[in-house]
Amino acid sequence: MKPYRSMLFVPGHKASWADKAIASGTDAVILDLEDSVPAAEKADARKIVRETIGRLHAEGVRADVWVRPNPYDSGLFGTDVEEIAVPGLAGLFLPKVFSAEEIVRIDAVVSHVETREQLEAGSVGLIVSFETAESMAHCEEIAAASPRVSSLLGATGPNADVGRALGFEFTPEGLESLYLRSRIVLAARAAGLHHPVTGVWQDIKDVDGFRRFAIDARRLGYRGMVCIHPSHVALSNELFTPSDEVVAYSRRMIEAFRAAEAQGSAAVDFEGQHVDIAHVKTAEGIIALADALER
Repeated sequence: MKPYRSMLFVPGHKASWADKAIASGTDAVILDLEDSVPAAEKADARKIVRETIGRLHAEGVRADVWVRPNPYDSGLFGTDVEEIAVPGLAGLFLPKVFSAEEIVRIDAVVSHVETREQLEAGSVGLIVSFETAESMAHCEEIAAASPRVSSLLGATGPNADVGRALGFEFTPEGLESLYLRSRIVLAARAAGLHHPVTGVWQDIKDVDGFRRFAIDARRLGYRGMVCIHPSHVALSNELFTPSDEVVAYSRRMIEAFRAAEAQGSAAVDFEGQHVDIAHVKTAEGIIALADALER
């Protein structure tokens, strides 16, 4: 999966809101069929989402388009997928997953729909949102359950599904969820998923709080944020983009190491730091991320 610094939720039944999301500069849009859509409007929302995906695809928008369907056990999932699987759909943002077996079953449903709709096999990705105690207890198995799994979401927003599932009280410092967030990053990396995302920050007006939350997540290894308001997108993009200074430092490090290597050394004193091939590989990863974001 390409790196997403920002993924912005849009209620699926609000057709015009998708354009506002695109205008915010988000890397990906999540058209929601779950919590933000009233039960009485689910059927209409599917049609609107299908039309929105098709329209954005025809317009060639830069942002990828994902859909959050209703949970697999809701009785609505199959109909959701059947109606919104059209060209331009990047994947499904899965809520309230419980087990790796569920992911395997979802994979089978998606494979069937891909074939029926003549979509490229394997083109519909899956992002798993960990919102249940069962899923968090088995995040490693879930991450590796299907090649469709593109990323994991370490969800830690206050007073929502995660807090209720685990019984913790949310704090901005995040000590109550540190183990969970760290374990999900580890599960992602172990499964070869290099761009886990986190979220959400619910206090729309508390920009400083969003900044702290995002920086803490970045330091843990997350590569982007799921946002609920367009005003958070630009900041999320900024915070999850390697700075020009960091990229320049990385390039100088690589250049210094390669020069030392050419002289027969396996390490170099670079700007006061001991640098060997391990540090160079990290620097190369930073540059590769920056290049990918530019593309």
